[in-house]
Amino acid sequence: MAAIVEHDKRKEEILQKSIEIFVSEGYKNVTIQKIADHCGITRTTLYIYFKNKHEIFMCSIKRVTKKIEFELLQLMKKNEFSNQELLKQMMFLIINVCEENAHLFSVIINYIQQVQKNGYDPHKRVMHYVIKLRHILSSVLIQGMESGEFRKLDLKSTNELFFSLLEGLIFRMVILDLHDHENEKNMISVFVDSLKA
Repeated sequence: MAAIVEHDKRKEEILQKSIEIFVSEGYKNVTIQKIADHCGITRTTLYIYFKNKHEIFMCSIKRVTKKIEFELLQLMKKNEFSNQELLKQMMFLIINVCEENAHLFSVIINYIQQVQKNGYDPHKRVMHYVIKLRHILSSVLIQGMESGEFRKLDLKSTNELFFSLLEGLIFRMVILDLHDHENEKNMISVFVDSLKA
């Protein structure tokens, strides 16, 4: 059991240090050797934990999305909010976690641009990582409609609007370096309030 814990701990340390080098050098310029050097290990040791640079980067992204998913589910379990307030709290939580990881999002944006230049569909790649988040938000929307708290909504379009708002807020934080929490909360509140029955 101790070997597994140690393995997981080392893997987590590699991911954390890898983010630093991805941020400082950009996805395209990072090599396995640079990651190994930055982590203070050999390439051979690095290959025990990860197959390649791409896997390391994808695990870094998954780490953030899993954290968001876990915290959203914890918020839902508390069952102390109306669906309207729960939706606001969930959106605030997502924005806060994204802000905590703004440095990673700057690399993700560059990576998405590179994916697109290489002829791949960036939307498909992004959807792969946010599909559970979409399901969680959809479940709250459905509960709100069933309880009469929200008016009848086109679920797919409403979910798309939520994610467009989140993408816009992340763009403002990462690219424009705008960090206006009050304004962000107001935008989210205005949108969620517009769903009321």
